[in-house]
Amino acid sequence: HKDVIEGIIKKYEVDREAYPVVMVGIRGYELGAKKNKRGVYDDALFICSPTSFLAVNGNTDPSRYRKGRGKGSQKGMASLNLGMWWYKTGIHNGSNPHPAFRQAGEVIVTRDGIDGNYEDRGMFGINIHRGGNNGTSSLGCQTVIPAQWDLFKATGYAELSRYKQKLFPYILDEV
Repeated sequence: HKDVIEGIIKKYEVDREAYPVVMVGIRGYELGAKKNKRGVYDDALFICSPTSFLAVNGNTDPSRYRKGRGKGSQKGMASLNLGMWWYKTGIHNGSNPHPAFRQAGEVIVTRDGIDGNYEDRGMFGINIHRGGNNGTSSLGCQTVIPAQWDLFKATGYAELSRYKQKLFPYILDEV
């Protein structure tokens, strides 16, 4: 696993001197998955640093579909596009605010569209946080199964602190 993840990090040309802690999400990572699905923990998230390598089960998709148009209240459900994005530690806001890894720069998402899917760019709060026991609890965020979240969060926060990193690259790729 580590060689595959290091290969992905290299592909995105991450400066490991400046950013020793990197997080990677892989869509459809679950062995035997025919194709990536929404609302299922069929993906994986990894924390990779010089002193730590951790893999957890996750979800990198919204939990459901919602078709829409435009950028206002009628917009479609967002799925983060593949690529490298900037994140930081913080709090995921919502009905139950909790610790998370938060979007720290603009991202590009693909939204479910009424007349076909469409791209949107901005600060949408596409965070990485604890998911639910009975579902992935995602309106576009990347989520980790509850049984693995505490270790994932603690490892990420500790490694970022160890290397005095305020921001880190989050790479979303696919198998």
